Amino acid sequence: MYTNARSSSPTRALITGGMGFIGSHLSESLLQKGYHVTVVDNTSTGQFRNIEHLVGNPNFHFAIDDISNQTVTDRLVSECDVVFHMAASVGVQLIVENPVQTVTNNVIGTDEILKAAVRYRTKVLIASTSEVYGKGISIPFTEDDDVVLGPTSRSRWAYAASKMIDEFLALAYYRQTGLPVVVFRLFNTVGPRQRGRYGMVIPRFVRQALEGQPITIYGDGKQSRCFLHVRDAVAAIVALNETPQAVGQVFNIGSHEEVNIQELAHQVLAHVDAYHQGIPFEQMPISTNGAMDERLRYIPYSDAYPPGFEDMRRRVPNTAKLTAYTGWQQTRNLSETLQDVITEFVAQAARDAAAEPEPQLIAYPTAVAVAA
Repeated sequence: MYTNARSSSPTRALITGGMGFIGSHLSESLLQKGYHVTVVDNTSTGQFRNIEHLVGNPNFHFAIDDISNQTVTDRLVSECDVVFHMAASVGVQLIVENPVQTVTNNVIGTDEILKAAVRYRTKVLIASTSEVYGKGISIPFTEDDDVVLGPTSRSRWAYAASKMIDEFLALAYYRQTGLPVVVFRLFNTVGPRQRGRYGMVIPRFVRQALEGQPITIYGDGKQSRCFLHVRDAVAAIVALNETPQAVGQVFNIGSHEEVNIQELAHQVLAHVDAYHQGIPFEQMPISTNGAMDERLRYIPYSDAYPPGFEDMRRRVPNTAKLTAYTGWQQTRNLSETLQDVITEFVAQAARDAAAEPEPQLIAYPTAVAVAA
């Protein structure tokens, strides 16, 4: 059982944005390691069903509120030993459509967490993003690379700039007050429970393929990304928390397996075809010769996003620093990740068909509402 320097009791962790895709998996991992876990989420993008299976665990609690609520944030931070700050406005579509929300949520929320953490000398791990590398061309990206962002007239870059401010702020608190902080930059993280509501490409492709719809590709499909299974990402986050030397540092968390979006669509179609035909995933053929192209539909960026969108061609992380500090290694490849996503999509669809409506969750603006 993991213990902390304050006492011999199990570490008490607070996860902001804990009803989100990554936050819910992080909750599971920490509980398995013996932590006491509280999540706080305003449910704007997170979903209660992501943590519903954890309710009833005596070491798990949740609060429905916004971290900009100073009363709530102060109390929750005062009752924990480490904060995993995952709450943020995320997703390309949400960022372009709601630039004001993106900037204010990310910067103000992080400021509230850090101010409370200073009062109680609470360790904070800050989730940042590969977006901060902007239009950089030094591939793979390392943590000390120079940053090239687009103009302020393109709202796409508001997210990158807001997360850079989060990083500057966290590291400033570390240097000025000694507050223990760790910053980690997540590259494309995927897996069970992720949904495509805000532009996430793999769940969108999987849903379209399962429903027999054309796979819609934005742009020419030659842009490439690296997709890391959420459980590998969570393992890296937990390892950073348990590595004292990581304090005051910035780390990339991502996969080394680069794939362009057109080839990703081919792989999704092959996996879904294998599922429908009852073929074991490990025995399925992967078509890369254009045979599946007739099932793809290309949409110009100008038709897919409001004005202000701009894309980058490649995004590949260098994770040597993460491995050097923690020993972390990627354990799941893209094929295994797609298998997990497809299996979970099918299972969730069956649960949705049989389930009663999800209960309404109420935010309490001036009081802490914690449920076991």
